[in-house]
Amino acid sequence: MDYSLILIAVALAVFVFFQFRTSRKRAKETAARQSAIGPGVEIMTNYGLYGTVISIDEDTNVALIETTPGTVLKIHRQTILKAVEDETPASDEAVTDEPTAQLNTDNAIVMGDPEFGERVEPAAKPVPKSAPEKSED
Repeated sequence: MDYSLILIAVALAVFVFFQFRTSRKRAKETAARQSAIGPGVEIMTNYGLYGTVISIDEDTNVALIETTPGTVLKIHRQTILKAVEDETPASDEAVTDEPTAQLNTDNAIVMGDPEFGERVEPAAKPVPKSAPEKSED
């Protein structure tokens, strides 16, 4: 018996198993996302368009979304990427403009000569003085 042929067959079987498992997992995630989308839900499409779902026709896979007040778009249902959640801050603490960390002045780098490889803006070149003009008398 040729063991390399058996090894190739086992590797192919493992590859096919993981492909089926991944596709089933993606199908479950897609079904969960699609079930969360209904009228009144704010969504984002595959091409970055935000809107609110007005209605979804299951038979023709067409969704009507309102992007701005009075603007209704007719899109394919599969172009809906996800439902948009409201981004609320995790804590109710007031945001202050005060820095939370202090600078370490003991180990600060003294600005002087540039380090090796550091770009330095050239200093302004002195303007050459022109020769005195001869006056015609």
